[in-house]
Amino acid sequence: MRAEPAPAGVDPLTEADLALLRDLLEIPTVNPLEPAAPPARIREAQERYARAAHRIGFRTAHHDAPGPEALERPGIPRAVREAASNPGFLADQPSLVLRLGPELPARRTAMFNVHLDTVAGLEPVTRSGDVLTGRGAVDAKGPAVALLAGIRAALTARPGLGDEVGVLVQAVSGEEGGAMGVYGTRPLVEAGFFGRLNVFCEPTGLRYLPRATASATARVSVDGRGAIDDDPASGHNATVLLGFLAQHLARRLDPSDRPGRCCVAGMRTGDRHNRVYGSGSLLLNLSYATTAEGEAAERALEAAVRDGLAEFTAIFRHTREFARTAERAAELVRVDWLKRGLPCLDDTAGWARELFADAGIDRWPDEEPAFTCDAIWMHGIPDTCTAVLGPGSLQANGAHAEGEHVAVAELRAFARAVAALLVAFTDRHRDGAGEEST
Repeated sequence: MRAEPAPAGVDPLTEADLALLRDLLEIPTVNPLEPAAPPARIREAQERYARAAHRIGFRTAHHDAPGPEALERPGIPRAVREAASNPGFLADQPSLVLRLGPELPARRTAMFNVHLDTVAGLEPVTRSGDVLTGRGAVDAKGPAVALLAGIRAALTARPGLGDEVGVLVQAVSGEEGGAMGVYGTRPLVEAGFFGRLNVFCEPTGLRYLPRATASATARVSVDGRGAIDDDPASGHNATVLLGFLAQHLARRLDPSDRPGRCCVAGMRTGDRHNRVYGSGSLLLNLSYATTAEGEAAERALEAAVRDGLAEFTAIFRHTREFARTAERAAELVRVDWLKRGLPCLDDTAGWARELFADAGIDRWPDEEPAFTCDAIWMHGIPDTCTAVLGPGSLQANGAHAEGEHVAVAELRAFARAVAALLVAFTDRHRDGAGEEST
């Protein structure tokens, strides 16, 4: 039976909600792992968000950054470890947890996760008719505001919400910039701030996505000796070697036999015309949908590098300018993993299909690839369901790009979806269906 969260025609999104969104867009919250930007004011943004949540009955259950022990474990991206050498890095990026009602068992709790940090490239904050622009408009400050509107609408429809069923909202830092949630979402989940139903608010076109990929990042480096342009043969040419490997890896790792993607990314040796650069690096990002696929992709990359070096040596060993590079290619090149071993999410709880159907929310097509987000940290937690759901599209709404925007109609539709989902979740518990096994 489809849930009805509010009388037809009632708009769950108010002008006060849109004013809150504008306030949040005006506060810079660029993740510090991103390129240079105005200092992030993530705590200020979270406090502004918390004040709005308090007005509908939430209280702050947690607002702090994790200690350094959060980064002393497997799966921490190297960029995060390096940034954390600055003592203020973690302290400046707290995460917020809001709770509606008393603390209830996880089986009677719904959790929503939004991230308030953004990528770099601040955009002008504008409103033109039904469209708002600004960094974070769709990813994910807009969804964060619409989430509160949806919860407010659900409270109107089911006053027992917060007593019979608890609601948690995580408003985290550390999602963007390659942080992968290791100091935001992960510690909160490990502290028990989750429910039987867990929704991560990211743009999905209002289709619920019960999967999330992860990725591994490899750096292929050359450490040789450079030379001047008058005698290029006397040095090791990292530009030629890495350029060859980039093409070789692109051919070998094109993932036609697996769902993940291969991104042959940045390469850097130097920028002068009259030098041979002896050192440099090439970056590759490998996404994967399962742990086994990720491990296989890592092995495939390392094997492809070895094969590429052998092929390079065979081709260039008899040349005049590159023979020295070819002779020592295998010694000069190394592969470092800047990020690896992260989990994936693949949630198939049968009761969740019925719940989302009751709420009138369509499923993301199984044949359509998923994407990476903090939902990976719900992997393997028993008796829970996790899905990604939000308004708009990462591509069409310009998330991470120039002109990021969201339509008020998209936010309104998401607020309605949140309300319908909470109504359906509450009704299942009233009917006794919420205690069934996943």
